[in-house]
Amino acid sequence: MAEEPISDFGFRISDFKLEGGSQPAIRNPKSEIRNLFASVFRELKPRTTRPDFDIQFRPFADVNHTIRLREGRVVARLSDLLQGAPPPVWEALAFILLCKLYRRPVPACHEARYRRFLGRKEVRRQVELVRQARGRKHLDPPQGAVYNLERIFQELNARFFHGLLGMPVLGWSRSRSRTMLGHFDSAHNTITISRLFDSQAAPRYVLEYLMYHEMLHLRYPVVHCAGRRRVHPAEFQRDEQLFPRYQEVRRALKALQLQ
Repeated sequence: MAEEPISDFGFRISDFKLEGGSQPAIRNPKSEIRNLFASVFRELKPRTTRPDFDIQFRPFADVNHTIRLREGRVVARLSDLLQGAPPPVWEALAFILLCKLYRRPVPACHEARYRRFLGRKEVRRQVELVRQARGRKHLDPPQGAVYNLERIFQELNARFFHGLLGMPVLGWSRSRSRTMLGHFDSAHNTITISRLFDSQAAPRYVLEYLMYHEMLHLRYPVVHCAGRRRVHPAEFQRDEQLFPRYQEVRRALKALQLQ
């Protein structure tokens, strides 16, 4: 599938004001970003021979990046969402990726700059649109072998939310994951629960807690403040602890993940 240009989504992330001034977008992305990575490398490792940099833009479903060292070359696969970003953002990302590659602490100023850029309302909206357009959700129907997720959602909605939450797409994961127990995806409006809990051996109250936790994400969306992304804001944490047998559930889930 051919890569889709960012302008197809009706939004350009160039010419943002950063740190008090207007910064032009990079005009020749691969060449200029390669030079930026080389400059950052020299700053981090001034006595080491500079490797070649292979910069690749990929149509990821989110703002994801990878970096690896292969046969003396640094291969960076970067989200094409940032192709129009100004140089200070690319410099910050170069520091973040190269520091992680060489196991160095990431300078706080660069991490903060990158977070501020991604935290902008326009950028968040663009990322959401791209996730909807490119991402795919793979989940099984809500009726499991033992439990029906739609029925559990409706019961919890009536008990804790006065029946006011709209039901998203519900489904079981395809695997019996012990690491991703539940997940709410706002881009696709889905709640996925690990198939591990579709079992007679799984206590219903634990499954109900997992669903309740993901429903709280519907009630309290992610908050962006000062460049930070708060997935579980204070109101979320307060209401989460109102769930009956909360501490017991947390202990049970911790024991499960240690198995």
